[in-house]
Amino acid sequence: MPAAAQSPLPALGDGAEMSSSAERRLGDRIARELYRSPEYVDDAVLDEYVRGIWRRLMEAARRRGELPPELDERYAWDLLLIRDRSVNAFALPGGYMGVHLGLIAAVASEDELASVLAHELSHITQRHIARIIGRQSNQAPWLLGAMILGALAAGSNPGAAGAVIVGGQAAAVQGQLNFSRDMEREADRVGYGVMKQAGFDPHGFVSMFEKLQQANRFNDTGAFPYLRSHPLTTERIADMQARQQLLPPSPPAALTLTHAMLAARARVLANPEVDHLRAAVAQAEGATYAQMSPAEQAGALYGAVMGAQRLREFAQVQGLLNRLQALVRGNAGAEYQFRLLAAEQALAVGDGRRALEILAGAGPTQAAAQSRPMQFLRARARTQSGSAREAAEQLQVWLAAHPGDAQAWQLLSAAYAAQGQTLRAVRAEAEVQAARLDYAAAQDRLRAAQELARQGKTVDHIEASIIDARSREIESLLREQALER
Repeated sequence: MPAAAQSPLPALGDGAEMSSSAERRLGDRIARELYRSPEYVDDAVLDEYVRGIWRRLMEAARRRGELPPELDERYAWDLLLIRDRSVNAFALPGGYMGVHLGLIAAVASEDELASVLAHELSHITQRHIARIIGRQSNQAPWLLGAMILGALAAGSNPGAAGAVIVGGQAAAVQGQLNFSRDMEREADRVGYGVMKQAGFDPHGFVSMFEKLQQANRFNDTGAFPYLRSHPLTTERIADMQARQQLLPPSPPAALTLTHAMLAARARVLANPEVDHLRAAVAQAEGATYAQMSPAEQAGALYGAVMGAQRLREFAQVQGLLNRLQALVRGNAGAEYQFRLLAAEQALAVGDGRRALEILAGAGPTQAAAQSRPMQFLRARARTQSGSAREAAEQLQVWLAAHPGDAQAWQLLSAAYAAQGQTLRAVRAEAEVQAARLDYAAAQDRLRAAQELARQGKTVDHIEASIIDARSREIESLLREQALER
């Protein structure tokens, strides 16, 4: 639907809502705590996959007029991957979204994953979170942020909620954060339209809904916390059944090689315990392997490579990689994922030059060659193989276009340190913290850099000036944060 045809957002009986700027500030505070969490994971490979889906949905929302220019400009629109085996995703104030690795591992296709992301995106674009928070206008923003974090902790670990929610507020959280039935139906309707507009198969929305409905029939064991924050009502089920009747008959989407490999990656990263790693390796050698489809075999081999690599059973890894390479040959997307995995293995054994050869091999398109995973693996390989200067130059180009990329700053810090450029390395460490919104930690590193500059006999005056300027900017951001409390 064109933007001009869109009607104003319905009130849904929610009363006054907070401003988009205030919502963004609250979202930043919550995101900052999530970035600090040991469960936050910045895995460039999975991040690229999920963000590829997310970008398509965002563009579709713009074309449909669901995403107003004001929100498009003011919100963060950032995704955070969470190391958790449960099937969950959640929208946060200010355009942030969290995705559990368990969700990526559980869905059967990118269409199913797109259906969940589209639903959550619609909660954000329709400003459902702001409307709910608007009801609690008597609560201080910091308290609301703490309560939201507590609810997220309770979603995957009910015993952890008390660590975040204090003062007897736990009982109020569920009522504050639950979307109303009208909001859930609206997110289904808008998300379904956005998903179709983005070119995803709408059957993915239906099949994901059926999975949730089936899970809803059994006692909730915690594997599907998504059902607690988004309960399936009879109205939502009826709405989806009506949409399903309008779709032409279609067989279930076949599991692709690429999705099977990335689902396996999510499973290993979500549960890195030794027993689970050994089980992942055994799956590629077990009696059931021969009965698997090619895509399932690719997933089993991919998981086995990651498991053996983390168990440091490097002799076994190469044989598994050879089998995986033969299986994915001729499939461009799967070959790209294989190349990334093989380069990771070379880096794990300290062979940066071999990793560069793998990454430079025939196959990837120009876009793939410039992707975030490729860039980061190439930078790591260059630093490891004695070409840290080239790694730093490459990362500087990347950061010019992506200044908020914390992992790129971390890699740049390592490249500077490898060259003995301590002052630049410390400044890059400060930028890591700034990108994760931890301005206090960033200022600590900048002050350490200033002290190094004062003590140094030979000082890079240009770098020292940059550090001083950034210190003033970060100090200003800290003052703004203090005023919000």
